[in-house]
Amino acid sequence: MLARNMVRSFSRTLLAGAAVTACASVGSSGSSSAPAYTSAPAMTIDTSKTYSATVVTNRGTIELSLDAKAAPVTVNNFVFLARDRYYDGLTFHRVVPGFVIQGGDPDGNGSGGPGYQIPDEASGLLHVDGALAMAKSEAPNSAGSQFYITLGAQPELDGRYTVFGAVTEGKNVASLIRLGDQITSVTITER
Repeated sequence: MLARNMVRSFSRTLLAGAAVTACASVGSSGSSSAPAYTSAPAMTIDTSKTYSATVVTNRGTIELSLDAKAAPVTVNNFVFLARDRYYDGLTFHRVVPGFVIQGGDPDGNGSGGPGYQIPDEASGLLHVDGALAMAKSEAPNSAGSQFYITLGAQPELDGRYTVFGAVTEGKNVASLIRLGDQITSVTITER
């Protein structure tokens, strides 16, 4: 019952936008030089190619596979932000052991984003252990820059958030992340 209530609470406050008041107390410094944009990026990825991301944190490195075929708009957005160094220096502002780690908020408190929102995608990917997904408010099509990695399977979240990748190496590092830990850099590889 406690786990189910945690999921309900998480789902209500997950994520950004409408979650300002619910997440305000879990933030870090909130000082960031992340740029703000006026619109979502143009589609620049090639869905016939394979994309991966290397997330370097102060706790170690997490390798991610990005599924451009299942969630092309979301992967394009993440790739754009990473290549523009948007995530560099941001923190993990939400950490729930055994559930998720969440980062990508320039305000550091769960309320910030890049200045635009992207549409939800029904990727068909599930919230397995190590899933990579976009955070958003309860409103549809409200994701921007915040992402999360699951720390264990979270089937209650399936179909509600866009899963667009998975951890391929570094699940142990993800489980070491603490509130306020820093994302040093996110590097994209395209093959």
